[in-house]
Amino acid sequence: MSEHLTTALTLAASGVPVLPLRQGKQPFGNCPQCAKSACGDRPHMKAAGPCQCPRPCHAWAAATTDPAVLTSPAWRAAWRQAVAVAYHPAGAGLTVVDLDTADAVAWARRTLPATRTVSTTRGEHWIYRGTMSSANRVRPDVDIKSLMSYARWLGHGTGTTAPLPDAVRALVVKAPVRPASHTITMPAPAGGGECRHRTPTYLERGIAMAEQRITEARSAVHTTVYRTFLAVLSAHGGCGCLTDAHIARLFTAAQAKGESPRHCTDAWTNARTRLGL
Repeated sequence: MSEHLTTALTLAASGVPVLPLRQGKQPFGNCPQCAKSACGDRPHMKAAGPCQCPRPCHAWAAATTDPAVLTSPAWRAAWRQAVAVAYHPAGAGLTVVDLDTADAVAWARRTLPATRTVSTTRGEHWIYRGTMSSANRVRPDVDIKSLMSYARWLGHGTGTTAPLPDAVRALVVKAPVRPASHTITMPAPAGGGECRHRTPTYLERGIAMAEQRITEARSAVHTTVYRTFLAVLSAHGGCGCLTDAHIARLFTAAQAKGESPRHCTDAWTNARTRLGL
């Protein structure tokens, strides 16, 4: 039995839902049968819905405490490839404040109530008792991981787990330093004519092709996502056609392949920067 599986079973026995992480510390991507919600899952809900896939599909929603699932053939194969164990904080009734730098840790020590802390490679995880919405970059180098999210298991840490404070909940409500909205706001085309991309067929075909390209990626998913975002922005980023709904479709396709929300945001930002948008 692998070390990661042994850890996972111990956590599951204590009521912590766990899942394996592949190279890059990302969840295993959905299998072809589950891609693009073909299996009838509900990735926007708190569980994977009616999908009974035997593989560790659906990222955070695959997290489980069932030892029979964790030790099944499909999951054992995943554990053999795994580089780390992750858990679903909300499934254990927890919220993780992920502090990625020393400056972020210093801010937390000045601002947040003391609680259980776990050292990470770059900073600390502050663990609170209670659940809330997850959000990335609620302030510089600070992420919130709870509902619909996962966190790496890095040990039990030190200190006593405190109740989730209003100060943490307010970070998501206020979102003081979130990155710029994904909605693309660009000047109208020269001459004030109607943008040709606004024709429903043209734009829909482009977004559908981009989704398909991401979904069909069998390797180099990070690169495929970035290049696809770059292609979409090259075609549609300069005229104001793209909406949050279009971009959400692209992000959903990428996350179905195991990309994290942070990686999606970074890829989108990098593509915009390269194109000067």
